[in-house]
Amino acid sequence: MTLLRSTALALAALSSAAALAGCEQKIEAPFDKGVCWHVVPLTGGKVKFNKLSENRPNLESCAASLEGMRERFLGLGGTQEDVVGAYQGNYLFLGRAGVFTGTKLNGARWPALVRTNDGRLAPPSAVAQ
Repeated sequence: MTLLRSTALALAALSSAAALAGCEQKIEAPFDKGVCWHVVPLTGGKVKFNKLSENRPNLESCAASLEGMRERFLGLGGTQEDVVGAYQGNYLFLGRAGVFTGTKLNGARWPALVRTNDGRLAPPSAVAQ
């Protein structure tokens, strides 16, 4: 009887977790070819996509546009160190450590570019560990 009860509890927990995961908002990054977006978080878990630049050939070029915007804002007295952007279905997360990318706004992130000792952005393989 205890095995049946524990199995029933496990199934109930699993179905509850699945139901909660289904409630999470899935905000897809725009897929517009060559367009770099600045992502602005809004209340209620929503976001706004502001077009930053067009004709970007790759993700690194979009990251450079976002980094330029971030540096200009900091130079004007802004305090926001972290910036979120989007490029062809991928999110970009810029900050002090570098640029990370992921397919979900609140999902796993992978390093795309890291900061060198002098603050420039470079591919992770170009920086000595």
